[in-house]
Amino acid sequence: MKQFSSIFYIGGKFIVGSVLIMALLTRCGSNEEKTNDAAKQKREQLPATTNKAKAKTIVFFGNSLTAGYGVDPSEAFPALIQEKLDSLQLPYKVINAGLSGETTAGGKNRIDWILRQPVNIFVLELGGNDGLRGIPIAETSRNLQAIVTRVKEKYPEVRIILAGMQVPPNMGRNYATAFRVAFQQLAANNNLELIPFLLENVGGISALNQGDGIHPNPEGHKIVAENVWRVLKGLL
Repeated sequence: MKQFSSIFYIGGKFIVGSVLIMALLTRCGSNEEKTNDAAKQKREQLPATTNKAKAKTIVFFGNSLTAGYGVDPSEAFPALIQEKLDSLQLPYKVINAGLSGETTAGGKNRIDWILRQPVNIFVLELGGNDGLRGIPIAETSRNLQAIVTRVKEKYPEVRIILAGMQVPPNMGRNYATAFRVAFQQLAANNNLELIPFLLENVGGISALNQGDGIHPNPEGHKIVAENVWRVLKGLL
């Protein structure tokens, strides 16, 4: 670095030019370091933003069980699954597409609207209301098959989980057996992951259900979430 012998009179003091120049260079260097630090910090923040943008989507498509009828949305099992994913820092976003009172026919009619968003994992939880209404099992199976087919057509790489359901004994033994088997057959025919019975260890237990004896209370939803997680975790 060149030295200069010029002397400047600033603020009532004589300052050697080389000292003044060094001070200016130091200040410029300091400003440049701050700029570089800010740029570095911004670059370090980019991966988090990128990961968030690349988060995969899990859609829970069902009826009042999925919607969380009678409990706070944060207590419904899809929300509990989201908490589990977040705690494990897994890049998945849960979409709760549950609709109280939904039948398989209703689900077939609204599936295209749901599929307007990207889907990586699709959890199909429908059929319970069909069973309670005594709808012919063949009709329920056709509707569920139509939904599965449409999802696969829209997103060929999607993984589908079918939530198995059962009906109360008062629907008749033959109907109850055929209803349960219908979900097993649908899963086998379409290579779907199957939750044998979504309400396992919850259905029929008054302490885990609301007053209607059908919809889980917050404690019941915790168990339902575990039933789902046992199958879901293998797809993540």
